[in-house]
Amino acid sequence: MDLEKRARRQSLKIIISESIMVITVVLMVVILAFVASGYWVGADFKVERQGMLQISSIPTGASVEVDGDAPWFQRTNTSKVLSSGEHEIKLEKEGYDTWSKTINIREGLLYRIHYPRLFLTEREKSTTYDVSAANFITVSPDRTKMLLVGNTTEWTLLNLDSDTIEAKKIDISKLFSSVSLADDAKTGLFSGQIISANWSRGNDKILFKVSTETSTEWVLLAINNIKDSTNITREFATNFSSLDILDNSANNLLAIRNGNLHKIDVSSRQISAVLIENVLDYDYFGQEVVFSSIAKENITDTKTVDPGSNSDNVASPKYYIGVIKLGDAEPKKLGDFESAPQPFISHFYEDKYITVVLKDTIIVYKKDNFEEIFKSAINLTPTKTKIGHDGEFVAMIDDTKVATLDMESLSINDWSLDSAKYGWLDGDMLYSVNDNKLYVYDFDGLNRRELSSGVSSRFPVTITADKWLYYVSDGNLIREVINK
Repeated sequence: MDLEKRARRQSLKIIISESIMVITVVLMVVILAFVASGYWVGADFKVERQGMLQISSIPTGASVEVDGDAPWFQRTNTSKVLSSGEHEIKLEKEGYDTWSKTINIREGLLYRIHYPRLFLTEREKSTTYDVSAANFITVSPDRTKMLLVGNTTEWTLLNLDSDTIEAKKIDISKLFSSVSLADDAKTGLFSGQIISANWSRGNDKILFKVSTETSTEWVLLAINNIKDSTNITREFATNFSSLDILDNSANNLLAIRNGNLHKIDVSSRQISAVLIENVLDYDYFGQEVVFSSIAKENITDTKTVDPGSNSDNVASPKYYIGVIKLGDAEPKKLGDFESAPQPFISHFYEDKYITVVLKDTIIVYKKDNFEEIFKSAINLTPTKTKIGHDGEFVAMIDDTKVATLDMESLSINDWSLDSAKYGWLDGDMLYSVNDNKLYVYDFDGLNRRELSSGVSSRFPVTITADKWLYYVSDGNLIREVINK
């Protein structure tokens, strides 16, 4: 009898313990789902839906102040759960300037801030190299190399990523048509005017567009081995109105010839058949090219008929945007427009987007289904556009006016540079030089700071290794230590 009682008691204990375990697991799953959906219990024990802030900075270890509250343990790089709505974020670190921004946390979503940069307030300054002979300077995408172009056939490549500046001479005498040589190539002259210089993402080749008194030519300069360089215009015996480097190695280019888009294989010296006809503008990401084109059709819509025509049925231009994956036979048409669109393709998190600028309007579409997700007026017609390296913003610039689309918050910031002499300090910060003073800004125009004086506006300013600030002053390359 005792054995039967013990067995019944043991079975009851097992049932109770297993039931408690099942209930605990279910509760944990419910709580995790609750938290994953953005719900949290606040300090006043009220249930509220929240989001998460993920923040990092250069340098790391800055204190994070949220709405005036700065817990001693809160540092970058970190994540923090915040209630939905507006919050004032402030970063501070001893010996550095401060950074701040008002953000809007959305329920159940992650808000990333990875670009804040703090600068030492007391900076060591040194003269590193004489650049007085240079009339054009270009910096590599990784900001470790600087090419000095003068009026001779011997150019200078500087390695900025070391305590001591290293210089290498490059003989370009056989590459450009705009070169006149004496008996010694080193005494030859380079007389061309550089229109543009675009680096490969591998940081080892530069695509130059150079004009002369009689023509324009394109040259792909290999800075590590001059023998790997190619005069594209000479090699293909044709005039290209546009060229872009397609891949990291710069073995493949996109080219516009007679208004049509082609692909060039530099290593095999081959140019493809026409990929897209009547191209007005294009952008690319990986192997995908988004483009705008024009097609003339007979239409009867009186709203689009040429007002100077006496006919109700005339040929009127229709614009459209399409996308093609290189290697596919035909492009895919995405949408029609009444005016000429400027398209851009980018990725943000796991999705791809196509951003379209129409005069003074910007529209953002999801690439897969061309669904419109954002539309806004802007106060300019952009002449230059830059997409953030992680697709987190689209900056549109005209003279000193800037309109920045922040993809994190899907909002437009309209702001102004101090001068039309501007550039990108790194992947997220703009700079401008006004009255020889250097000003820096986040991509959205916030955190404007004056950094240095005596800065030349003719040449680029850059940051290397997140440690040194380089600029030209009185014919010398100056380096300031901005981060210990």
